[in-house]
Amino acid sequence: MVILGIDFGDVRTGLAACDKLEMMAHGEGCVTGGFKKALAGAAAKAKEISAELIVVGNPLNMNGSEGPRSEKCRDFAEALKAETGIETVLYDERLTTVSAHRFLHDSGVDGRRHRDHVDELSARLILEDYMTFRKNTSR
Repeated sequence: MVILGIDFGDVRTGLAACDKLEMMAHGEGCVTGGFKKALAGAAAKAKEISAELIVVGNPLNMNGSEGPRSEKCRDFAEALKAETGIETVLYDERLTTVSAHRFLHDSGVDGRRHRDHVDELSARLILEDYMTFRKNTSR
């Protein structure tokens, strides 16, 4: 199934999608703006790619509890489900932004350019991890 992965942020929201076989995830860009722009952009992308499921990264605290950022992501996921009618799930995204920055650094991307790529890459990492989770738990 086609899945849309989202790394929701106050300024930039990263988007990623996978193929129907759930083999590979690829970046789908970023939406710049606040809650309403992110909601409209994510809903439009879900429609464009005919998404059957939406995964929104849930930035839990390191101890697994939910904080203010997690609550915003929950609100975003609920609004997106209401807007699109597509099943939307929250998925633990702890340290994906750190991993994305590390990947960009190791790939030789200048630190000043990380901002241009990190949110889309974070969305891809969230989606890839979720796809692995699905494969490992569907047996």
